[in-house]
Amino acid sequence: MSVIKPFRALRPVPEKAEQVSCVPYDVISVGEAREIINNNSLSFLRVTRPEADEGGDQVSAEKVNAAARRYFDQLVSDGVFITEPEASLYIYRLDAGTHSQTGIVACCSLDEYEKGLIKKHEKTRPDKVEDRTNHMLAVGAQTGLIFLTHRGTEAVRSIVDAETGREPLYDFRCEKGVRQTIWKVEKTDELVSAFGEIPAIYVADGHHRIESAFRAREVLKAKNPDHTGDEEYNFVIAGVFPSEDLKILPYNRVVRDLNGMADAEFLKRVGESFIVTESGQKEPQNHGDFSMYLGGKWYTLRFSVNYVQQPDVIERLDVSILQNFLLAPVLAVGDPRTDERIGFIGGSRGTEELEALVDRGEARVAFSMFATTMSDLLEVSDAGEIMPPKSTWFEPKLKDGLLIHTI
Repeated sequence: MSVIKPFRALRPVPEKAEQVSCVPYDVISVGEAREIINNNSLSFLRVTRPEADEGGDQVSAEKVNAAARRYFDQLVSDGVFITEPEASLYIYRLDAGTHSQTGIVACCSLDEYEKGLIKKHEKTRPDKVEDRTNHMLAVGAQTGLIFLTHRGTEAVRSIVDAETGREPLYDFRCEKGVRQTIWKVEKTDELVSAFGEIPAIYVADGHHRIESAFRAREVLKAKNPDHTGDEEYNFVIAGVFPSEDLKILPYNRVVRDLNGMADAEFLKRVGESFIVTESGQKEPQNHGDFSMYLGGKWYTLRFSVNYVQQPDVIERLDVSILQNFLLAPVLAVGDPRTDERIGFIGGSRGTEELEALVDRGEARVAFSMFATTMSDLLEVSDAGEIMPPKSTWFEPKLKDGLLIHTI
């Protein structure tokens, strides 16, 4: 079963919601955050990325987290935020062009995360987890949604469909024209019961956030001699969406150099595992194909290695094929989590950014990827395996600052 829990949300008053809402803290740079804050003093980035308001990355963590708490308290004291009088659940819909996804916002059990019933597919970096754990403890709240998914059921969908026929709490469009609509669900028992029939929930995006919530729980639990397991810090706020609604974009790669090779020698080495054609095609159309930008030209790479035995769920991912048969053996990119010669570009930024990075000389070669599928993600998670880094890029992004869980 999957446990969801209504919660008393801290949320902006409706007339301020659009101004307050912001992108997740980890998808923009400090400079980008600073520009947004300079144009909008109510942006919740002042809480989630306070270093942008406090002088940059060189400011101490203690000062940054103190600023986050100060801005957070100011939003409450100024009446920008209110606390719901009762525990509720919420329906959250994002519409981007022809794509629409509708899920719920609830608190999920960190006990289930610890037991592996909320399944993950990525490793986390200790430094990033520590940073966000300290932020949660300083602010006393989980300020952004974990992005979870599940295999959809008719029971959940019928309840969600009924609730979205009501007047929404928030309804506005943000950057790129993405429509954000949220409904409040006051009678929660039926939805809680329907989720109880779902065998597992999966982390789509937000592995560092959920691990940080777990670490924060351990700190608060140790400080509480009367711990019961029912405290708010035992639960984490999440947006939970049916997997069939979600859209994964490719996570593209750039590499700074060709490992000492000239273009011709590099292309010859690539040809050992791939059929290389100068196609002009910027985006691959099939699993096992890659588009490569080198020297102002686009090439199509078609994987041509015959496996001795059937590859496992990790080995057959396109991100694994590229790493195992090109990036590692040809370009000497070892661990892509730590190798500073490789960069990752979310698919929403388009192939134009890949071209620009290579044309400006900031990278020597770029790879446009075929997107990982939701079935890949679920299969990897069910197997208890870990995907290679930067395997998935979800769009549209859930907003921070609209629904907050105080701990």
